[in-house]
Amino acid sequence: MKTICVALITLALGAAGFALSQERAALSDVEVEKLRDAQEPSARIKVYLELMGARYSAFEQLRTKPIASPVKTGELLGHLLDQYVRLDDEMKDWIQYQYDREGDMRQGLHALLDEAPGELQALRQAQKSPAAYTNASAYADPLENAIADLQDTLDGATKALAGQEKKLGLLAPKEQEKETASASKAAVKEEKKRIKEEEKLRKKEEEQQSSDQ
Repeated sequence: MKTICVALITLALGAAGFALSQERAALSDVEVEKLRDAQEPSARIKVYLELMGARYSAFEQLRTKPIASPVKTGELLGHLLDQYVRLDDEMKDWIQYQYDREGDMRQGLHALLDEAPGELQALRQAQKSPAAYTNASAYADPLENAIADLQDTLDGATKALAGQEKKLGLLAPKEQEKETASASKAAVKEEKKRIKEEEKLRKKEEEQQSSDQ
């Protein structure tokens, strides 16, 4: 889905053990800057969704195209899920913080409730059908944690949105249309990036195979 997927997996290869000991998610400088710039309540939620989506996409990419031994691949998958959960927890802290201060998060909560259910369903499917060439037991617990954590987020977001709509009212139709159009454009853009990145990875693998022969 995102062009940073390969970079995330590569980073995990060398830093999985270290990153697992950290309390907060491991972020690149660019990602830190994105969060720092997103001070508006809904904007910060959307950035968290983007960062979580990157980890999820890297997880799916590694599941379908392992780049290490089954045991190592399983460990890396667990690391990516751990980072996914840490970002989700940070997003929940932000939602609670803004809710307590009556920050308007309606657009961000709508985006969360639109995007996250698809990832939740995909994670549940991954739990039911683990890849045969990975060590599923190595990431079974992180996967279960990711599913439970995301479900909790969706439940909380549903309640938070209901509370905000009761206080602030429903979003105006034009605001909803603008939000939907923006989400659609972003989805198309990310899909193009994903296809391009997969093509680059495929070519790299073919070149590597050729050089090994």
